[in-house]
Amino acid sequence: MAAAAAAAGRAWGSRGMEAAAGSCRAPLPAWWGLLLALLLAGEGNSVERKIYIPLNKTAPCVRLLNATHQIGCQSSISGDTGVIHVVEKEEDLNWVLTDGPHPPYMILLDGSLFNRKVMLQLKGTSRVSGLAVAVAKPIPPQGFSPGLKCPNDGFGVYSKDYGPQFAHCNKTVWNPVGSGLSYEDFDFPIFLLEDANETQVIKQCYQDHNVPREGSVPEYPLCAMQLFSHMHAVTSTVTCMRRSSLQSTFSINPEVVCDPLLDYNVWSTLQPINSSGKVDPEKEVIIVATRIDSHSFFWNIAPGAESAVTSFVTHLAAAEALHKASDVHLLQRNIMFTFFQGETFDYIGSSRMVYDMEKDKFPLRLDNIHSFVELNQVALRNDSVLWMHTDPVSRMNKSVEARVTKNLLDILSNSSVGANVTLQEVGYSQPLPPSSFQRFLRARHIPGVVLTDHRTAFQNRYYQSMYDTPENVQMQYPEGLSPEEMLEYVTDTAKSLAEVATVVARALYRLAGGANDTSAIQADPKTVSRMLYGFLIKMNNSWFQSIVKPDIKGILGDDVPQHYVAVSNPVNTTYLVQYVLANLTGTVVNLTKEECLNPEKTPSSEREMYDYAWVQGSLDPNSTSRVPYCVRSTVHLTKALSPAFELRQWGSTEYSTWTESRWKEIRARIFLVASKELEIITLVVGIVILVVSLLATYFINAKADILFSLPRDPGAVAY
Repeated sequence: MAAAAAAAGRAWGSRGMEAAAGSCRAPLPAWWGLLLALLLAGEGNSVERKIYIPLNKTAPCVRLLNATHQIGCQSSISGDTGVIHVVEKEEDLNWVLTDGPHPPYMILLDGSLFNRKVMLQLKGTSRVSGLAVAVAKPIPPQGFSPGLKCPNDGFGVYSKDYGPQFAHCNKTVWNPVGSGLSYEDFDFPIFLLEDANETQVIKQCYQDHNVPREGSVPEYPLCAMQLFSHMHAVTSTVTCMRRSSLQSTFSINPEVVCDPLLDYNVWSTLQPINSSGKVDPEKEVIIVATRIDSHSFFWNIAPGAESAVTSFVTHLAAAEALHKASDVHLLQRNIMFTFFQGETFDYIGSSRMVYDMEKDKFPLRLDNIHSFVELNQVALRNDSVLWMHTDPVSRMNKSVEARVTKNLLDILSNSSVGANVTLQEVGYSQPLPPSSFQRFLRARHIPGVVLTDHRTAFQNRYYQSMYDTPENVQMQYPEGLSPEEMLEYVTDTAKSLAEVATVVARALYRLAGGANDTSAIQADPKTVSRMLYGFLIKMNNSWFQSIVKPDIKGILGDDVPQHYVAVSNPVNTTYLVQYVLANLTGTVVNLTKEECLNPEKTPSSEREMYDYAWVQGSLDPNSTSRVPYCVRSTVHLTKALSPAFELRQWGSTEYSTWTESRWKEIRARIFLVASKELEIITLVVGIVILVVSLLATYFINAKADILFSLPRDPGAVAY
């Protein structure tokens, strides 16, 4: 009861949710607290709704761990609470760090101040209990990247034993604006406010209650915030995986505290191969690769427009263009289109594919690889120039040098003749940028090239950031378009990427041994536009709806698409890349639903060579029902789990060891908080009333026979 009285004493008013619509209500007088507690003791949920305003559109910073340490954020087990202070310029920090009389503080930080300098100041004080970050609008013009200056350092090909002069980005700092903020460890919760309306509610509450009036200190009640994001895992992957393993071994109901970052790679081939067998050792295959994941400081906020999406969309468009060529089945070499997951976290997907190839757990072996072409950030080109990066160390081998120069660079350069894209070679002494190709080079000297829009440092000033959005790649639409019109509208960005896809497709055709004229190999800008819209703006569109299976249509949510790697089932991005690739490169076959879902029952299905999918299809123009159909393709999924977890080498320095902590709840809310003195008085009064109630109950019970005895019947007379 005392707790209820204390809570009621800092109530907003009769309807706390009205504050969410635009203003914070003045609190009831403090003496009403006890009365409200008595009246509403049986209506706990109702009282909570009157006291708290939940913040529903937030994204937390969570804890990640690797072999040596932990990064990210967490709250205490019961959540962290503090008085709100709005910080919109650096001078506002003085109130939080030194002047304010009501610590600890919950800071509402303007996005333009969310940088390493400010965050390290806040990290070093006990006067801060948490942080809510508002999205900066417009986005910071100077750039913002919480990633590392040298991404995936130590897990690429360059080391003290291989090109030591290039190790640790000694030659080139690839991400100069990288602050490394995502790789810091904070002992207080940090949340992103995704909804501008909720941000305004917090600011209004702060203005009404926390701003000093006429130079005086603000008086209670004050507007406060509470953030819940307690993480179960601590220290490192070694520690958390050992604890989880012990729990699984000795406990009936094991409590797992962390999970490895895990998803699936997507791959397909131009010519079908037996996915459960082995490719002939003499058969050569060209691998085309790109990553499909991104990252930012906040959990599942990873738009990845330049760092991932434009690259894999270009890759998909090139695959479609190649499949339309009439003589692809006659090509001397096969081509494998590969989309790696988890590359942001020390090359999870590519290192797993290399491991599987080495262990004969994949249809291809490393010896089958003829050459390697990777698309890696291709949207922000200067003067339409695309740069070709190669490995200077492996090119010291004469045979590799000849194949790189003659087979790759010359063919790529010639394929761009007459196009609006110019391919230029980077200087011979320039190392490879962070790329999946580096993991293959660690295993074998393979001729390869990485195509980028940057010669040295990234053009992308928002790498691994929440600001790597469609705006960053200049995606613009005319005003007034409906969602369906936006889906079909061909943007300048789409046209530009279609040109890159065309050049890549023609070069791959030549590399595979094609001799015919390549002018007919042309990527479709309209298809590129559809993919950019679906992967960057709205997944739940009519095209994506038509190409997925009915049982997974739930992945098409209404939220802005994000491309963060998962810890269990395939994420939305993986599924959609799989079905888009199947749609663009597969064939519609005349099979019933039963035959499509069970192709092994059809003798001519060649189940080992193809994958079959029964997809929803488009809406029938004359009804509200869809026209489903069966798609046959060579698209497959393989697990993208670091070999470190297969080998139980949780402290590995060879493979990625990233895990994500588990948590119980993630939530945020604001409310009015009373002074400590009032809370203590209310608690004491509640205890006194409780004691008096117990004593009264005891004495009433003890004298019950006197107090509640029946009166004697006056008609009964004793003689």
